Amino acid sequence: MTVLLILSVDTSGKTASCAIAEDGLLLGYRMLYTARAHSQILLPMAKELLSETGHTAQDVDLFAAADGPGSYTGLRIGIAAMQALAFAGGKHCAGISTLEGLAWNLCGREGVLCACLAARKDLCYCAFFESSGETVRRLTEDRILPAAEISAQIAAYAQPVMVIGDGADLLKKEALCSFHAAPMHLRSQSACGIAMAAMHAEPQQPEELTVRYLQEVKIG
Repeated sequence: MTVLLILSVDTSGKTASCAIAEDGLLLGYRMLYTARAHSQILLPMAKELLSETGHTAQDVDLFAAADGPGSYTGLRIGIAAMQALAFAGGKHCAGISTLEGLAWNLCGREGVLCACLAARKDLCYCAFFESSGETVRRLTEDRILPAAEISAQIAAYAQPVMVIGDGADLLKKEALCSFHAAPMHLRSQSACGIAMAAMHAEPQQPEELTVRYLQEVKIG
């Protein structure tokens, strides 16, 4: 399938974002750091962005969403929204790792990338990638690891490593290795990264889209 128009969302953390891309061109992007529930702002944000770019949901060929790791409730909201729009239009979806989306934020930088998000206590969600300056290649699977172990892995690389995500703050506290932190405007989860990764992903049926979670969900 040739993807023409992508609507992507990321609701994995404290930011809510959506993006519209067409044949590799970013048509529009919205990101909001918010204390409000993603369910209150995501669909209105997406609808407004579609309208401002001269499109409707019916024009979208692929609906992409971050599918984890991250906030379980937030992820479910983003996935449910993209599923609903895809079902309504008979379109495809793409579930993208939150960490892979982060790595694509820095795809223009050559070298090793460490996508790292704070989880709980001294644990982080983490995955390593390598960027050619144009595309991103995965080096490790998504994992949840102690910050000290991630620092040791960064130190083991024979080249500078760029860390993307709020886990960089926790790694700095460990002070076990030196690394470069991504700049402010590229550090957070972003629907732009999700869109770029979705361009290289295998399309899914809406019912195949599901949350991938790296730690046990506690109920009750």
